[in-house]
Amino acid sequence: MQHSQSREARVSFPARATRGGAAALRAAVTERLSRVLSPALLLLVARFGIAATFFLSGRTKVTGLLTIKASTYALFSSEYALPLIPPEIAAHLATYAEHLCPILLVLGLFTRFAALVLLGMTAVIEIFVYPDAWPTHLTWAGLLLPLIAHGAGKWSLDHLLGRSRTAD
Repeated sequence: MQHSQSREARVSFPARATRGGAAALRAAVTERLSRVLSPALLLLVARFGIAATFFLSGRTKVTGLLTIKASTYALFSSEYALPLIPPEIAAHLATYAEHLCPILLVLGLFTRFAALVLLGMTAVIEIFVYPDAWPTHLTWAGLLLPLIAHGAGKWSLDHLLGRSRTAD
């Protein structure tokens, strides 16, 4: 009987220690991740991620630096046609916004404005062009909304210039 009790004691003690150790490990990992994944880093990743998406889209509309392709005008006359904006104007607005706003986001300069412009473009694309692509557009909005709400973060020109209060 004593042999059985000592065996139970040996089994239950490590089980309790493991549960306590797991909780301590989980707390330590969570605390470390909170420090590493600071708001500044998360906002930087959001800025670069969404900037790449829009900048690459803008590059498909031009040749050279900013010469709009004939195919871009054709797309804005047919597939991308908007109800109130002439296709030539829409092509220019979208193309220039897809170049300028991502550059501003990468620099972290006028971040809220640039993110708001791109969110507006996203809404127009969702409503008038590709309404079935809402999962993609929701992802874009998920990256843009924190930038509108919190600004560019510490690692930005906005912060360096003292232009806005940003998240840590």
